[in-house]
Amino acid sequence: MHVRPSSTPASDSPRSPAAQFAASDRLSDYWRFYWAVAEAQISRWLPSSPSRLLDLSSPDFQGTPRAVAAGHDVVTLLPSTDVAVRRPLTLVNGRSPVPHPAPRGRLRHVVGDSAFLRGFAGSSFDGVIADNRVLSRHLATESSVAEVARVLRPGGRALLVVDSVVLGMALLAEQDRWPELSHAPSADVLLVPWPDGSITRCFTAEQLTETLADSGLELEWVKPRTVLSASTVEMMLDRDPRSMGHLVEMEMRATESDDYVGVHLVASARKPA
Repeated sequence: MHVRPSSTPASDSPRSPAAQFAASDRLSDYWRFYWAVAEAQISRWLPSSPSRLLDLSSPDFQGTPRAVAAGHDVVTLLPSTDVAVRRPLTLVNGRSPVPHPAPRGRLRHVVGDSAFLRGFAGSSFDGVIADNRVLSRHLATESSVAEVARVLRPGGRALLVVDSVVLGMALLAEQDRWPELSHAPSADVLLVPWPDGSITRCFTAEQLTETLADSGLELEWVKPRTVLSASTVEMMLDRDPRSMGHLVEMEMRATESDDYVGVHLVASARKPA
């Protein structure tokens, strides 16, 4: 389902978490929690031995210094001059508030487009990280995932994060797009307009699994990035600002896999050996 961007300007006072997400420019308690969970998930996903990784997430994504500090060689993509003039969609400031250990691996920047990895030979990387919603910003996600599969070596793994149907439906409701919203749960492809005029692609866990399988990747697991709601996180941090670590550990132990929980889906997949 293709949805055209709305010409109606976004409200100055966001009415819901979805609108706050779309317009967020500050690091609230929930987003501090969100990024802490993201960093914990990445830390647990990283290979146990030094590896060569490709990070498509963005040059300042907090997962990159974490991977380098763990001893991995990481290649990140810098946008070309043409791409750099367009402001990328991000959640909030993606830099981690937690200082990282001194680097032990190597970090290299390469100019390129994360949707087309033709500058890299096949089977070049032990792992690929595609976080920060990068695959949802590539509307032809199948092609991007196929490129990820191509550059992975046999046995290599990929960590991917996409917008969920939860976020897509909330954004449609924010814009009073009720006809589109009624078809959203059953749509084969859900493209959702944002207040800034951009469009992203939202997935169910089943759709993401099929996209990975069609590209030759085997799913290891898929789940919402966060299960705890923003209101729950902020209430608990208001009560005890020192509870961040406990909240993150609760999230890491959560086994919830319902599509209709959380604004993002995170998945790990492997290229068959």
